[in-house]
Amino acid sequence: MTDAPRTEVHQIAPEPGRVRTASYEADPEQVQRVLLLYSGGLDTSVMLKWIQDEYGAEVVALTVNLGQPGEDYEVVQGKALRLGAVDARVVDAREEFVREYVTPAIKANAIYGLGYPLFTALGRPLIAKLAVEVARETGCDTIAHGCTGKGNDQVRIETTVATLAPELKVIAPVRSWQMGREEEIAYAREHGIPVKGGTESAPYSLDDNLWGRSSEGKWIEDLEHAPEDDVFQLVTRPEEAPDEPEVVTVEFEAGVPVALSGERLGLVDLLERAGGIGARHGVGIVDHIEDRIVGLKVRDIYEVPAAAIILTAHAELEKLVSTIHQNQFKPMLDQKWAYLVYAGLWWEPLRTDLDAYMDAVNAQVTGTIGLKLYKGSVRVVTRTSPNAVYDAALASFAESGGLFSQTASPGFIELWSLQSRMAWRVRRGQRG
Repeated sequence: MTDAPRTEVHQIAPEPGRVRTASYEADPEQVQRVLLLYSGGLDTSVMLKWIQDEYGAEVVALTVNLGQPGEDYEVVQGKALRLGAVDARVVDAREEFVREYVTPAIKANAIYGLGYPLFTALGRPLIAKLAVEVARETGCDTIAHGCTGKGNDQVRIETTVATLAPELKVIAPVRSWQMGREEEIAYAREHGIPVKGGTESAPYSLDDNLWGRSSEGKWIEDLEHAPEDDVFQLVTRPEEAPDEPEVVTVEFEAGVPVALSGERLGLVDLLERAGGIGARHGVGIVDHIEDRIVGLKVRDIYEVPAAAIILTAHAELEKLVSTIHQNQFKPMLDQKWAYLVYAGLWWEPLRTDLDAYMDAVNAQVTGTIGLKLYKGSVRVVTRTSPNAVYDAALASFAESGGLFSQTASPGFIELWSLQSRMAWRVRRGQRG
């Protein structure tokens, strides 16, 4: 539901009459009632009025709360109704989001492209699933979203709708109407649509929930441009973070975080509190070059303080309780899990197959990790678990522990290195 600033200006080309390229795209003649994923920003507000005018259709507005900071949902709901929506609903989906989407991501140490913890990618299938449910409940035949044709969100939303509700159709006005930003503002003024600040000229396209925040636009697209301070509205700039470090502990049970610094919390509260602590210490800033599935390579600025703390702690605890073979194998599955989610394939059976393995490994991931936060860095400092595959006595040079005889090492070394030593000599001999 991101309302993305666009600087290009095009002639308006309405959606009705456009040639369809997918079976789930709506036939304009059959559109009667539309479920609009509504954020309250410029794009979706213009869409709400435009759909009524161009299709002659009724509009039901749906806004989903995934923990976006600072959002006034009563205002958003009231705006939708004033713009002609026959119904405007706000769904608080934070609990479902963290339980059914973020928790599996934590168990999978889910990061795409070495930097992106998938907060938007995790939210979109849930938003689209809720859209399907409300569309059916309110008698809608079509779902509308505000995604552009350049991003991944269109894939995530439309894949979900086509999977869960093949009887519903989809329209994506922003992708096809070819309005530029100035044209949208002019349309809004012409039709009495409130525009924030008079111009809705925010320099960045933002998307956020309780797992993270992304910023695009303005100087971000210039790879030679260093980050400007005004982009960081969630995380404190590391240079301005407290001069004293803070140690926080994260306690897990079967891979799920249950307590922060000794206080047991519900998962929503825990993630929000971890995000606040991390943000105060400048933790979780990611300047990322990302390969989108639509073929583009883009730069994004992410602010992910909660994910930076929780994922770091989880990965460390998982490593402590797992064997060397698990620790070598699972990251490959983690990477595949993250890619499927990033690519909009939340409903792909392989992802749920991978979840079974993630759950099996995480059955042992119980314990507490201590992390030191200081001016943008997160560093593990303490570890404890009843399931640790670790023995302090065995690790000590002074002790053998009775389970491990150091005098057995030479025989092991000879056998362990046998093939490598033979191959090295053979190849040297072949070279003369």
